[in-house]
Amino acid sequence: PQLVMSRGNREFIEWLFRAEVPEMESGAVEIKGIAREAGVRSKIAVASNVPGVDPVGTFVGGHGTRVNAVMSEVGEQEKIDIIVWDENPIAYITNALSPTKVSRVELDEAKTKARVYVPEDQLSIAIGRSGQNVRLASKLTGFEIDIEADKSAAPVAEAAEPVAEAKPVVQK
Repeated sequence: PQLVMSRGNREFIEWLFRAEVPEMESGAVEIKGIAREAGVRSKIAVASNVPGVDPVGTFVGGHGTRVNAVMSEVGEQEKIDIIVWDENPIAYITNALSPTKVSRVELDEAKTKARVYVPEDQLSIAIGRSGQNVRLASKLTGFEIDIEADKSAAPVAEAAEPVAEAKPVVQK
C-alpha cells in the first residue's frame, strides 16, 4: 500500500495548523476557510468560539512561532495571510482584502458578486501582484469580487472610517 499526499492541497495547511494550535482541538478557535495558491500564498479565515480569545493571535503564536512552523513545512517562500472570519459578508470581504483600505462594498448576494471600492492609491494593493490578492479573497469568501477605484474617496490619510475594521494580516 502507498500513501500519496499532495502538499498543494488546502487541507494540508489545516492539518499543519491542527498540529501547531492546540486551541483547535478544544474548539476555542477554528479555521472557517482556506484559499491557497500552493507555493506562493495562502489566505486563511479564522474565528474564535470563546469570548476574549484573539483568533489571529492564536494562529500566529508568540513571535510568529506557530505560523512560522507551518510555513517551514509548506516552504518558506509561501506567505500565509491570516484574517478574521465574519458572518457579515461585507465585513468578511473587507477583511479578506486586507491590508487594503476599503471605502465601500456593494453586494449582489443572489449572484454572489461584490463590487468593492477602494481609494485610487490602494488599487494596486487590493488587486495584488498578477491579481493574486483579489483572486484569493474571492476564493475565500465565495464572492466574485470586482475592484474599482473610488473617485469620491479622500486620500487614505483623510478618509473616513472603512465599512468594517479589518484585523491586520500577518505575513511572515
